[in-house]
Amino acid sequence: MYKKPNRGQLSIEGFSLPFGGRLSAENRWVKMAELMPWDLIEDLYADSFVSDKTDGRQPIPARIAFGAIYIEAQEKFTDRSTLEHIAENPYMQYFLGLSAFHEKPLFDSSLMARIRKRFTPEMMEKINEEIYRRSNPPNPPEDGGNDGTLILDATAAPADICYPTDLSLLNECRENTEAIVDHAWEACGLGGRRQFYDRKKARAKYLKVAKRRRPRKGQIKQAIKEQISFVEKNLEVLDGLAPGIWDDLELMAHLDRLGTIRKVLEQQKSMIQTGSHSVEDRIVNLRQPHVRPIVRGKISTPVEFGQKIAVSVVNGFTFIEKQSWDNFSEGITLIESAEKYKARHGAYPEAILADKTYRNRENIRFCKANGIRLTGPRLGRPKKGEAEADKAQAYADSCERNMVEGRFGIGKRRYGLDLIMARLPFTAETEAALNIFAMNVALLLRLLLRLFLDWLKRRGLGPDSASGGCQYAPV
Repeated sequence: MYKKPNRGQLSIEGFSLPFGGRLSAENRWVKMAELMPWDLIEDLYADSFVSDKTDGRQPIPARIAFGAIYIEAQEKFTDRSTLEHIAENPYMQYFLGLSAFHEKPLFDSSLMARIRKRFTPEMMEKINEEIYRRSNPPNPPEDGGNDGTLILDATAAPADICYPTDLSLLNECRENTEAIVDHAWEACGLGGRRQFYDRKKARAKYLKVAKRRRPRKGQIKQAIKEQISFVEKNLEVLDGLAPGIWDDLELMAHLDRLGTIRKVLEQQKSMIQTGSHSVEDRIVNLRQPHVRPIVRGKISTPVEFGQKIAVSVVNGFTFIEKQSWDNFSEGITLIESAEKYKARHGAYPEAILADKTYRNRENIRFCKANGIRLTGPRLGRPKKGEAEADKAQAYADSCERNMVEGRFGIGKRRYGLDLIMARLPFTAETEAALNIFAMNVALLLRLLLRLFLDWLKRRGLGPDSASGGCQYAPV
């Protein structure tokens, strides 16, 4: 059972340092500690524990748990380096709510994956909404009309896998089934021949094609058929063993992998028979079978392998509207995004800026019924005199819509959205949501700094004051 701590935010003067001195109030981790909705995080974290048992080891406190995965997303650390940096940095420990400096890691790095399971994407959405609400409280227009701008777009968050090919995937299936056969053979205490083919020759046949710079289609197809045959023979050996061997705990761990291999084999045989290059729910990686190819149509990367994320951008803040491992048309998110905008601001947006994918008939009807201007050309032949006005409006919209591309660039280059390291599907979704959240917190810090500088300037204390120079400490 999780017990909520009865303690508020510790002052920086109360944080005990082993080497003396005190923390600086201008440090970014001190400022972020003040911005975080810790009470909401505490409530959401406590609700994730369904057991009422009071015995046993107590869970990691919510602030330490969430703070650790937030630091990892903010700094692009690994699980192990996150705990090492926390053990070395008193400001990070203050951010986690500690009252004194701890020289040793707070917990083992293997628990980071379990913590990410606790904070689901739905929980991250609520925390993200609270951060936005604190800086943008609802202020519906007095005339009851529409207000503001909503920008919509989608991107892919690639998973940490090697670039997949059918031949390399089947070779991995062969190697995995060979390892499982060896394990099962030893568990049964059997002797004699294990395979009906030579393993060295099977690998040589794979390398003969894989190492070619530009193998011909016929060579690739023949190599795929050979690897399919080897995998089928291994599965026949495993199916011929006594059913009782799978009661062994170590062998039970291979059952999920075998199920994935059988599915891959079925898909590859289907594509060979039909001559197709696509199949429904295509598996591209054995260790992450949930990863799907996402066709993006970009020149550099026409296909990406990971999750697709539809987002909205409001006043510079980014919100995830839909996450999926399967490809989807981002146009289906427009109506729901507009309704969320209304719940957030008390009114529909005045304009929705999106690309052509969002301009389907259902979305156009919705926008027209609610007085929302949807970017793009009007349906039908333009009237005389409207063409130039439409072009000017379209150009202005495209300039403003560039903001979402900038948010994608920041998220991928700075916060790791271009390579999701978590392997489980739900923890990978949480990691992507954390990257978006960290990006929004950084934006909020910049907005507060701008307000502070404006306040100083109005009082003649800023760098542009008549006294010349800056009279305040750098932030």
